[in-house]
Amino acid sequence: MTTNAPAATGTTATTTTIATTTTATASASTAADAQVRYAPAHTPRLDWTEHAPEVFKAMVRLDAAARKGLDPKLLELVKIRASQINRCALCVDMHSKDALAAGESVERIVQLSAWEESEHFYTEQELAALALTEAVTVLTAGFVSDEVYERAARHFEERELAQLIAAITVINAWNRFGVTCRLVPGHYRPGQHA
Repeated sequence: MTTNAPAATGTTATTTTIATTTTATASASTAADAQVRYAPAHTPRLDWTEHAPEVFKAMVRLDAAARKGLDPKLLELVKIRASQINRCALCVDMHSKDALAAGESVERIVQLSAWEESEHFYTEQELAALALTEAVTVLTAGFVSDEVYERAARHFEERELAQLIAAITVINAWNRFGVTCRLVPGHYRPGQHA
């Protein structure tokens, strides 16, 4: 996460328009969508970026430094998975959209919450990164095990591994801001990073 959370409420949906859709079908669909009533978005507790702007700027710089040298798709998978674990809805929304913009498939994003049962969707390097992400994120389960660390070390050079650990640490920090301040998902568009 590297942007302010908008205070506006609402939902967004990605739709694909098929050239053969008739006007009548489109009108019927629009009428049906208008009848759906979504729950209202919650109100954010605090715009921490406004009240701690120097911390926010430092986090943005830290995030930029942590991502250097990492594959953008891998980075977004890691950020989504940590955000799922931490239940940061804003970050799940943001990084899923950033992953799609980077060319990631919907299928691989959807399977992230059950990646251990869906290993065939990911490369060995990605699996090692996801295992490391879980171990670093869920420290209440104990320390990062030698097995998890060594698996990651087999798939990343030391410099890359250091960057990956930094990226995991940074997304966990963003997640803590997001869940504590109850930042609202659904309004982010790729390219809105501050």
